[in-house]
Amino acid sequence: MAAAGPTAVLSSGKTMPLLGLGTWQSTSEQVINAVKTAIDAGYRHIDTAWVYGNEKDVGQAIKEKIAEGKMKREDVFVTTKLFYTFHRPERVREAMLKSIGRLGLDYVDLYLIHNPQCFKYGTSPAEVFKPSADLERLFDDVDHVDTWKAMESLVDEGLAKSIGVSNFNSQQLERLLQNCRIKPAVNQVELHPYLAQQDLVDFCKKNNILLTAFSALGAPARPKSFASGEEEPVLMEDPSVVAIAKKYGKSSAQVLLRYHLDRGVSAIPKSVTPSRIQANFDIMNFSLSKEDLASLGQLDRKLRYVGANLFVKHKFFPF
Repeated sequence: MAAAGPTAVLSSGKTMPLLGLGTWQSTSEQVINAVKTAIDAGYRHIDTAWVYGNEKDVGQAIKEKIAEGKMKREDVFVTTKLFYTFHRPERVREAMLKSIGRLGLDYVDLYLIHNPQCFKYGTSPAEVFKPSADLERLFDDVDHVDTWKAMESLVDEGLAKSIGVSNFNSQQLERLLQNCRIKPAVNQVELHPYLAQQDLVDFCKKNNILLTAFSALGAPARPKSFASGEEEPVLMEDPSVVAIAKKYGKSSAQVLLRYHLDRGVSAIPKSVTPSRIQANFDIMNFSLSKEDLASLGQLDRKLRYVGANLFVKHKFFPF
């Protein structure tokens, strides 16, 4: 797999590039251009989701790059996610088929349960994310284990090469591990020096679950509804991060991404700016010292930039 940078072998036996391109919150044209730019820069891991509404664009960009002879389908690792309203076991395959139909692919490399919280089938994303007093009437309470068994069937059928979860805590993961036939290969969560989640990192390492960090740079562009509402410090401006970046002749963003790779954690920084997409990949020529990793590890302030207050009344709220 050319130019993908460091990789990890998942519990499924499949290989996943540690650095990927995130595509949340981007318009159609932006996504197509970002994915093509990323592939040209060397990325071989693209992350999307049903709810992002851009699977079709991601698929188009990949198709164009394959047509150019830039790569083969098996050279690119594609992740997408099961939306909150498809947790009922009989709905999981339906959601998967919709996703691969939009992507224009025969299979995805990784399919994640996007969130432990679930909503009634047919609820629109607009309803799910609209802050309202009566949101609870839309909640569903499907057992994760039942959803997971339907996810396992997707692997049997060859629709997903690996399966995993996103935003799960260690107790929720433990329940899956006790009741699964196929182990979750990945847990994708918010992770950065301000939200170190060391207990979760240790739990996943012990159980051979690869952690993938979203909002690894501190989610500078997240929507207001996802923020805590308080004035939050800017991770990339933290004096320790800035000082370490200066020492290596790198940017704060490059240091924050390297921090994950050096800990064996995957990261999926989102950008639609060609120069930033390239810069985020230009982290393969240095590593952080143990001392620098330790000093970044001391910045933890349990600050969750994304979704800290979303769905807090749901019985499966993970935080």
